[in-house]
Amino acid sequence: MRKNLFFYMAVAAMALAFGVVMLGAYVRLSQAGLGCPDWPGCYGHVTVPTAQQAAAVDAARPLEPARAWKEMIHRYFVVGLGSLILLLALWAWWKRKDVGQAVLLPTLLLALVIFQALLGMWTVTLLLFPPVVTAHLLGGLATFSLLVLLMLQSGGLLRQGDAATPALRALAAMGLLVLVCQIALGGWVSSNYAAIACPDFPSCGNPVPMDFAAGFTWHGLGPDYQGGILTDAARVAIQVTHRFGALFTFLMLGGACLTLLLKSQSPALKRVAGLVGALLLLQIGIGISLVKFGWPLPLADLHNGVAALLLGATVSLNWAVWAGKQ
Repeated sequence: MRKNLFFYMAVAAMALAFGVVMLGAYVRLSQAGLGCPDWPGCYGHVTVPTAQQAAAVDAARPLEPARAWKEMIHRYFVVGLGSLILLLALWAWWKRKDVGQAVLLPTLLLALVIFQALLGMWTVTLLLFPPVVTAHLLGGLATFSLLVLLMLQSGGLLRQGDAATPALRALAAMGLLVLVCQIALGGWVSSNYAAIACPDFPSCGNPVPMDFAAGFTWHGLGPDYQGGILTDAARVAIQVTHRFGALFTFLMLGGACLTLLLKSQSPALKRVAGLVGALLLLQIGIGISLVKFGWPLPLADLHNGVAALLLGATVSLNWAVWAGKQ
């Protein structure tokens, strides 16, 4: 199939979305989420102001230029991504009568990026309220995943549906569902600052009574959640749940990949399954290394990036086993 400009725009948007995910994780992990206490500007400016200008707008939150620049650079990238998705949606509706032109996905992406902008605003105005922060993370990954799907659809790639059995399709779908749940758990770990609750692996260091009720309860609007407000017992409960979730994801998604490698007759399906399996092993290795090396920021950011790649690869796997199905 001949690729057109729309396909290359989708590829560019996908790459930019991955960059936005990585930047967003870096902002969150470096505790720069409130570097600019307002939205969409920074202390009422389109760039980072001087300390005097910031104090005139919000004296209660002194300007920290390094954190403010991290947040604003992330916002600039988001504006670029939103503009590109808007162009994709406009193109799709303009060419909607062309054979094979995707319309639904670009429209969904435009709606999603608008909602993401609202979540970004609420992340700041609600002082890093964990449900909003987690939803913002999931929205960013959903944007990336839908752009992966749009690239595959518009490029006519991986249409291997006829090569997969119903059982293989069910396995791939289950693997994707489990992975999404595990990523949501990871977002909850990050937004509640529970990553370092267990300083050892596979044990959790010094035994602490776990408080699952407090760990998985919304604690209401109002408090400043930067740095977290939960007790150690609640954070340990979140971290332990995430670890068991990682084990379950490894068994389910890894089992699906292994089954596809052994049972599928399609070389393309085998390659995609192999990619998912390799990324899954890499992600687990990074997760363990994070604990062993004391949660260095670059490795923590890489953990988010590989999660995005793993999600994108698993979406590609599902597209491959369903697309072209008669």
